[in-house]
Amino acid sequence: MDISAELQNHISLKERTRKHVKIYFQKTQDAEIKRMLPSTVRTEEEALKAFEETQRSDATSFGRTIYYDKAYIGDIWCYNINTEEAPNGMLSYCIFDKKFWNKGSATKALALFLEELQKYYQVKELGAFLYAANAASRRVLEKNGFAKAETIVEDGVESFYYEWKL
Repeated sequence: MDISAELQNHISLKERTRKHVKIYFQKTQDAEIKRMLPSTVRTEEEALKAFEETQRSDATSFGRTIYYDKAYIGDIWCYNINTEEAPNGMLSYCIFDKKFWNKGSATKALALFLEELQKYYQVKELGAFLYAANAASRRVLEKNGFAKAETIVEDGVESFYYEWKL
């Protein structure tokens, strides 16, 4: 068994807590991560406020932490969940622990997350934005059945919009 396949057997998803939100915010301040991860959250306080909103009974977002055995290595979440018509939402994820990059950990986490989304929300469609330069994220999405639907250029930065349909 190769290293990446063995690594994937140790990936699991767990519940997010305030403690995770604080760690995640700090870890994603890394310059290399910021270049690849679109985010509207600018402060830890904003991150905690957004997390608190996910805890409400009428929340339109759902997130999990990504673990390798007992090590917290990233987050994955769905936001703007709409269960009214065709259940859908928007996806985002980040492996902030760089030693797990390009080893299949995000691919495995996304596969597990899609199962949870279907179980709890019956989500049938998802969208995901990513910077065009982020080839690794593109591969994660494509390995999980997402297809590129659109190319967008905003403020001189090329991005892709990917779609997934059950």
